[in-house]
Amino acid sequence: MDQTERMLEFDKIKEMWSALALTDAAKEKISNMTFYLSEGELRKELCDTTDARKLIEGIGSPPLQNVEEIKEITLAADKGECLTPYQLERVEKVLAAVKRLKDYLCRGKSQGNRLGFYEENLDALEGLKEEIGNQIRNGEVDDYASKELSQIRSRIVRCEEQMKQKAEQIMRSNKECMADSYCTLRNGRICIPVKKEYKFKISGSVIDKSSTGNTLFIEPSGVARYYEELQLLKIGEENEVCRILYTLSASVADACEPLKQNIGMIEKLDFILSKGKLSIDLDASEPSVNTERRIVLKDARHPLMDRSVNVPLCFEIGGSVHGIIITGPNTGGKTVAIKTVMLNCMMAQCGLHVACREADICMNSSYLCDIGDGQSLSENLSTFSAHIKNVLEILKEVNRDSFVIMDELGSGTDPAEGMGIAVAILEELRKSGCLFLATTHYPEVKDYADRTREIINARMTFDKTTLMPTYQMVIGEAGESCAFYIADSLGMPAEMLQTAVRAAYGESALERYRFRNENTLAANSGGGRISKLKKPKNTDTLSRKYSRGDSVMVYPDQRIGIVCEPINEKGVLRVQLPDKKIWINHKRVKLHVAASELYPEDYDFSIIFDTVENRKARHEMERKYTDKTIEHE
Repeated sequence: MDQTERMLEFDKIKEMWSALALTDAAKEKISNMTFYLSEGELRKELCDTTDARKLIEGIGSPPLQNVEEIKEITLAADKGECLTPYQLERVEKVLAAVKRLKDYLCRGKSQGNRLGFYEENLDALEGLKEEIGNQIRNGEVDDYASKELSQIRSRIVRCEEQMKQKAEQIMRSNKECMADSYCTLRNGRICIPVKKEYKFKISGSVIDKSSTGNTLFIEPSGVARYYEELQLLKIGEENEVCRILYTLSASVADACEPLKQNIGMIEKLDFILSKGKLSIDLDASEPSVNTERRIVLKDARHPLMDRSVNVPLCFEIGGSVHGIIITGPNTGGKTVAIKTVMLNCMMAQCGLHVACREADICMNSSYLCDIGDGQSLSENLSTFSAHIKNVLEILKEVNRDSFVIMDELGSGTDPAEGMGIAVAILEELRKSGCLFLATTHYPEVKDYADRTREIINARMTFDKTTLMPTYQMVIGEAGESCAFYIADSLGMPAEMLQTAVRAAYGESALERYRFRNENTLAANSGGGRISKLKKPKNTDTLSRKYSRGDSVMVYPDQRIGIVCEPINEKGVLRVQLPDKKIWINHKRVKLHVAASELYPEDYDFSIIFDTVENRKARHEMERKYTDKTIEHE
């Protein structure tokens, strides 16, 4: 099913559908959705989709929200845990959402919408909602949650004020001892800043000191008495808050069953209403369903295509016709047509509305398709091999209640053999009794459809005047590929096209074709020019031009030098000048005096060109092993 969904792009329909749902449970159900096999269940689902669309169009979008968090809170309460103020507020918000949803469904019920009666399965738990709202506010237990808590918190405020007043009174009485003019809070205690030298003048406990140590933060003895009272009050406050939270948690635990029913109903309504939202977005309509192996689509659209460019399709199969062979030009819409038919059928059998003006769709036990080249480098499968592998899997699974589509049947191999395989596959599908659609370019397959009962031809129309496909299907007529007309429109010369017709259909077929393009192919003037690598000059001749020891004139400076190394393959030689050795192109050098005229035959040129250290090292190498090296300049 997953592979079929991807081929038909039903997975993209699911993505659109899932984006319209709010609850995790509805999204998961959409992700796992497969077609219904029970007629009664399917008819109910289609009715729900219709009612959902009418409800949304009649009274607006439903007040739904995600309930995943409340599931965890309900589970915690059911286990006897104490819920936090935040968790209790979540419960209150969900109950408020349930109340809004009940009101929404009641308005739908008053309009006679069947979904409105789901309102009776929702319990707003008004008492629990009011109890939480009265005692929890802004993420904490409210001051007036109980009379005792209100009194305790009032006493805490009064005690804290008395502590501050006492500390300020002591500071005013001992100004000369103070390091600052205000009291401060250190480690939860009210302290006054006392200079270090007056430490023993102020009665109290040192709580902290400044970073320099010159100021001590002392809690006066008179303030400490209030601090002890404050701690007792806070213990009382904490106990009262816990009591209130446990009481509310117990109330939530008592309401767990109706809460769970509310959650389940919200998730169910979210799933149903998401189908209505999708129907509105796709401008779809409710299909009729049958079990009589009949499919009739009027003005069917591919739901993922732009409506401004999508041409509606009219299609019918069933009764005495079980298979349709579709032919027509490339880019003529054959593949889109068969995908449109199967995708709308699958949507209908999943309880969705279809992108058609009107539709009567039969229930199918399986949806089987072979679309795309299927080439797999990892499995070492060619296009043809992949097609055959997929086709064989389809033939194993197919039965009389299946719906099968196959694109470019028998393609990817030798035309004669591919045609034979295509006919054999179609014959097996015919024997199974299933409904099937197949596209092809083989004339022999069209002939097979003409002479075989239960199978008919269909063609995708093509305007030979404008040379554009019209994307309309005509059932009962065989089409042609229109390759010759398309090639003519793109500039192929008439002479070439006539050769093509002659090769395809024989000399007599030329009378049926009139080509408008009489031009011949223009001489190719495009593309860059290849630059060839120049062949190097004879290096053997150059290498003999100068010898080691030759005296040469170096231009343009006109300096005299001696050749150290003869010309290499790049036409460069090395010359010893009075102050340095240089590499220079042979064209900038002229022979002055040949070496044969300057030196005897066995002359050792290392005396001229080598350093003293190199000559010594070479001499030692000739006599014995040494670890010295000869340095090259």
